[in-house]
Amino acid sequence: MIHRSFVILPFKIQKMSGTTIQQFSSKLRSELKDYYPELEIRPMAKLLLQHVLKADNTQLLMMSNELLDDTQLTQLESHIDQLKHHIPIQYIIGTTEFYELEFMVNPSVLIPRPETEELVHWIINDNHQNKKLLDIGTGSGCIAISLKANLPDIIVSGWDISEAALKTAKSNAKQLKQDVNFQLIDILKHQAGDEIFDIIVSNPPYVRELEKKMMEANVLKHEPNSALFVSDNDPLIFYRTIAQLGQKMLPPHGLLYFEINEYLSKEMTSMLHELGYKNIVCRKDLNGKDRMMKAQKG
Repeated sequence: MIHRSFVILPFKIQKMSGTTIQQFSSKLRSELKDYYPELEIRPMAKLLLQHVLKADNTQLLMMSNELLDDTQLTQLESHIDQLKHHIPIQYIIGTTEFYELEFMVNPSVLIPRPETEELVHWIINDNHQNKKLLDIGTGSGCIAISLKANLPDIIVSGWDISEAALKTAKSNAKQLKQDVNFQLIDILKHQAGDEIFDIIVSNPPYVRELEKKMMEANVLKHEPNSALFVSDNDPLIFYRTIAQLGQKMLPPHGLLYFEINEYLSKEMTSMLHELGYKNIVCRKDLNGKDRMMKAQKG
């Protein structure tokens, strides 16, 4: 007879909260109804649950009647509290989607917007393969990396004044396996040297102080103000500086692309004309607002 020895291991019972995923979604919508519009709350609930449960949308639908364990529930309750303090959902989960790529984001960088995707789409459609491109004020790197991913033959650089932002941009480039040269440069103090780029793109700070009252609390309190706001006295300071540098850093017929303040398109056009640019085109975004501008060096 063969004798087998058995080791009896303690059986760990996982305490359950008694709350199903579906019930939690209803609770979240109820608790946040005084803080956010209903149309925003539903996608928030989905994103939080996907993040905590490590599930995609299809899996989440199939799990709707499953119980949350105490660890999951505690984490989700913490996230509800963060949302009540207007912390952006993208900062809570640490990522956001931009041009079909997933980017890491944190309070050192702006959360990429759909309007900026439209600017990227414009540049990609213009098909600038085999060109050198510079993204000024790169932040998370969303513009530079998305362009490199979709126009693989271009050489892309990204400049920013923030070391923390550049750290995030470099992490995104590594994660997404895109070769972008990021540099720490203060564009307002930069003296153009021998560097030449065929294209310069920028989504610089352009929100005037007087426009703060129109902005949501989650943006005002948590996104980096230095990447958003400019003085009412000189709202075109970054555009003018970049356009002036473009006269030295762009070759003949080189291109500028900007995301712009919807209220300052006429001022932008006049400024670019005065600096010698031609073929200036202003485009509206999907909401019908003047949002993008392209200009060619004369």
